[in-house]
Amino acid sequence: MDEIGLESSSLSTPITTGSSTPHNHVSASNVSVVRSFTPSEESQGTSPIFDNAEEFEQMTFSAAEALKAKLTGLDDFTFKRKNSSRTTSSRIFSRPESPLKKKYIAETGYTSTSLRKHDDEFDTDFADWSMEGTGRRVAYDNFTTIDWIHDFAKERARQRKLRHQKGIGGQLRLIFDAMEGWIVVLAVGVISGILAAVITITTEWLNDIKEGYCKTGFYLNRKNCCWGYDDDRESCVEWVRWTTAFQAKSAAAEFWTNYLIYIIFSTTFATIAAYLVKSYSSYSTGSGIPEIKTILGGFVIRKFLGWWSLIIKSIGVCLVAASSLCLGKEGPLIHLACCCGNIIPRIFPKFRYNEAKKREVLSAAAAAGVSVAFGAPIGGVLFSLEEVSYYFPFRTMWRSFFCAMVAAVALASMNPYRTGKLVLFQVVYDREWHGFDMIFFALLGIMGGLYGALFIRMNLKVAVFRKDSWLRYFSVQEVIIISLFTSIVSYLNIYMRVNPSELVANLFRECEGGDYHNLCNYTNHWEPTLLLLIASILKFFLTAVTFGLKVPAGVWLPSIAIGACFGRAVGLMVHAWQKYNPGFWLFASCEPDTECITPGMYAMVGAAATFGGVTRMTVSLVVIMFELTGALTYVLPIMIAVMISKWVGDAFDKEGIYDGWIRINEYPFLDSKEDYVYNTLASQYMTRVEDLMVITATGHTLESLDELLKDTDYKGFPVVNNVKNMLLTGYISRSELRYAMDKAKKKPGISLLSPCYFSNLPILDSTAFIDFKPWMDQTPITISPKFPMEMTIELFRKMGLRYILITQHGQLLGLITKKDVLRHLSAIRHPDVVNSEDPQEQPKYMMLSERDLTNDFGTV
Repeated sequence: MDEIGLESSSLSTPITTGSSTPHNHVSASNVSVVRSFTPSEESQGTSPIFDNAEEFEQMTFSAAEALKAKLTGLDDFTFKRKNSSRTTSSRIFSRPESPLKKKYIAETGYTSTSLRKHDDEFDTDFADWSMEGTGRRVAYDNFTTIDWIHDFAKERARQRKLRHQKGIGGQLRLIFDAMEGWIVVLAVGVISGILAAVITITTEWLNDIKEGYCKTGFYLNRKNCCWGYDDDRESCVEWVRWTTAFQAKSAAAEFWTNYLIYIIFSTTFATIAAYLVKSYSSYSTGSGIPEIKTILGGFVIRKFLGWWSLIIKSIGVCLVAASSLCLGKEGPLIHLACCCGNIIPRIFPKFRYNEAKKREVLSAAAAAGVSVAFGAPIGGVLFSLEEVSYYFPFRTMWRSFFCAMVAAVALASMNPYRTGKLVLFQVVYDREWHGFDMIFFALLGIMGGLYGALFIRMNLKVAVFRKDSWLRYFSVQEVIIISLFTSIVSYLNIYMRVNPSELVANLFRECEGGDYHNLCNYTNHWEPTLLLLIASILKFFLTAVTFGLKVPAGVWLPSIAIGACFGRAVGLMVHAWQKYNPGFWLFASCEPDTECITPGMYAMVGAAATFGGVTRMTVSLVVIMFELTGALTYVLPIMIAVMISKWVGDAFDKEGIYDGWIRINEYPFLDSKEDYVYNTLASQYMTRVEDLMVITATGHTLESLDELLKDTDYKGFPVVNNVKNMLLTGYISRSELRYAMDKAKKKPGISLLSPCYFSNLPILDSTAFIDFKPWMDQTPITISPKFPMEMTIELFRKMGLRYILITQHGQLLGLITKKDVLRHLSAIRHPDVVNSEDPQEQPKYMMLSERDLTNDFGTV
């Protein structure tokens, strides 16, 4: 779709009036108004004001009498007596489309898939909507932006009507209405915790099945099968390894048996996940966090948080996490929690029919997702506030905290690891850090920032190539090839072969209570150090290529694992340095005959640095790491490493991995963290009135409005008093205009020549007419042409606006849409590419480019 009410010079020309039919829509650049209306023969015999002839014979109710009666009989379109037989159904559903209707849609370009009213459930009196002035709305179409101001106004009208109810019943309804939000977040937290526990248990079993099976119960993983054994790998007789099952005798036979079994299972798991995504739910791919940020910003993506996404992603994330792909399950847990936050509120009408209220629940659900992913409820609340939430009032913070707490309690009650820990890599340190450690922590921060910048750039380039090349047609085959290659490479390095969660847990912990793959073998430092460096480098390239495949997975755990491997390697090198040179001046603070260096702490700091370099998280990341370790002493080193990582990463590009994916997917998202400091005015970037297609308040018929919608594809139209003075009356969107017209056509006596009014209603005219005023936004946001562009962008960000009208003394001068702001910011970020003469390069850096916006995303 094109901009709201804008006229593209290359696609359309101003509509002029003809001699046979009244064309009353006008272009400001071609001022011509013709009002010709002749009542049809149908309207002359029986008054169309009433639903049937019997009602007309009983009483005549003119427009003047309706106004005198304080508009108590005002219907959606015509002045008439209120129909006493009107039902109280909550919604009006559209009938199945006939072939004729489908042909009409194809001819007119009207692509709305829903003709039901958005707010019939709480349909208040007309006086309420006149008081608010925002007009009535139909359901939001897919790939459109919600109207935050209207949804808040609708909630105020609902609350006002609820408070007017008297008696004990009214008080009970008020109490239950206040409890609904807490009931919803309670249910979301409980289900999210249980779902995360089930996914964790399933993933553990799938990981262990690559090594063997439990003969006492095939459904048991190795830990549960060998419960009670000190060393479950060697002395557990209930756990049967595949080498034993296939009777491999020699060492070579054992190696190749384990190698082939590992490759077969890993590739099979990834293939099944890719097939499920392609066949049943394409929205289940990736982590879902970029889409969740966009949805919380007001964008509508139908089915992304639906049942199929919940089911397929729950199954797929288990398979992918158990495969050899360098992907994790922590990011998708946020998507799954938000699916619960979208499905559960549907039982309460105030959330089901109000998109703004629903997004408050989604913010709490995102906090619950982080809570179950890392066992960090406080970090989850901060993550929702810092990273994903667009609108975060005080009540949403408390509900997010409650939801995250309940999710953590539910996960702890399930105890998926049988250790009492919420996550596998939760550790506790009891050693102090020294001043010289800060030098190496700063080094890890620098490496984390460099890693993040390089990873984002490389991953986005691969994603753009995958999106624009022939690879997009072979998503399953691509997963098979990459999974096969990754499993072949990963098995040869022990630190790439094991489960990433188990690897991170052992990289974080201190060397007490046993060794883990020579990590605590301090007599030979260089072998594990070299393997860790190789693992971190290979994981970097594999993750950069793998993240973006059509499978459910995230990038959090791989980034943590890469940073932990590199940090542990640095820790081992520093430990060896101190061990063989204890008298060096740098280690003067180390006490003799005691362990001075904690390599596990270096792994923790390295993991935080790389995690921050990729996501550009700060406060929430530090709190998450603090909740993982439980040691307040190590908060300062983590803070320093995270800040240095962000500074280094921002020196290359300020966008994180999710912001980059939002850009290449062309989602309409305005980042509240980005500053605009250029000294420009709104008039410099508005679409001027000469290029606008406007609607006059009077002088229209259904036929002329039909032709307007047929000849244009704009998402809305400014309404002016007349084209001479261009005094702004309001704004009506295409969806509301189409719905109102379709409903009016079903009224008896209404013809294509029936007059339509957006204002200046006829008082004494007894002719049937159609009133579109209830569906028009009578109080659109307007600004002066000298209003700073910086403040204009803040209005779009803080108020969630879709458009702003530019007026001076009430006269319409121009219009700015959200897409204009996004294009403007893209031009600032990439001026060389946007101004380039190469048409192939511009869309890559233009958010909401003209290339795919019409077919894929609609108009903002």
